[in-house]
Amino acid sequence: MAASSTNTDRWRALDFGPPPSEGEEPDNPVLLEYAAGDSIAVITLNRPQADNAITTEMGASLTDVLETIAVRPAVRVAIITGAGSRAFSVGSDLRQRKNMTKEGWLRQRQDFDRTLYTLRELRKPIFAAVNGLAYGGGSEIAQSTDFIIASDNATFGQPEAMIGLAAGGGSPVFLPRVLPPGRALQMLMTGDPISAQEAHRLGMVNEIYAQAELMEAAHRIAEKIASNSPTAVQAVKRAVRLGQGQPTEQAIAIMMEAHWRSAVHPDRIEGIGAFNENRDPSFHDPDY
Repeated sequence: MAASSTNTDRWRALDFGPPPSEGEEPDNPVLLEYAAGDSIAVITLNRPQADNAITTEMGASLTDVLETIAVRPAVRVAIITGAGSRAFSVGSDLRQRKNMTKEGWLRQRQDFDRTLYTLRELRKPIFAAVNGLAYGGGSEIAQSTDFIIASDNATFGQPEAMIGLAAGGGSPVFLPRVLPPGRALQMLMTGDPISAQEAHRLGMVNEIYAQAELMEAAHRIAEKIASNSPTAVQAVKRAVRLGQGQPTEQAIAIMMEAHWRSAVHPDRIEGIGAFNENRDPSFHDPDY
């Protein structure tokens, strides 16, 4: 019997490996900055030396950041992106998980579940600007936002099955909604990534930009959203989220509740007045 090789090409298509153990950790694994008079929150996954792999500490920091912007009325829209030029995030840091006990791994899983729940339940609009690799939990963070724009070198993948896991951060739910179900299952079963161009063609990604232009485009989109009524924007987000998968009349009832609330809101008077007077509207921050 021929001796088996100790090397493999199994991981080559993913274009990443475990982060170096000697890499210097940044002081803050998640950065929060504000732009456009604090109306835009920019969240940056900040472990570029490790392709922004998600540690327990990064997950906790991201939860804290999301909870911070959730209660800050001045923030009308958020962008989430990754530091560096190589990756948005390659998912959970497998070097950190290597020596975890079963209890430690399950505790981390609970912490990550809280992070993703907080992201999904954010009332304010939030979108992902994906630069480079978005694998595993990194791809699932992007999928958990309202929409995705990407750099032309971005790739999306769910390699969990390759390491003995069933994906558990949302992709079995979200991928079949943004991709043809068969294509989503192929990604989940093989672990093979798809390019930004393929993701855009299939509808997972809204827009593609050159990497150097990605954040400029993200700010341009965010500024447009922030200029609109935050009450109306949050209402339509809620109507879309709650209406998904509901029978038609139930979804319409959810939509109409949001519509009638906006119809009696001061922002409607301001918006129509600004239109008729040919000026920019001045919408107030929500009262919460």
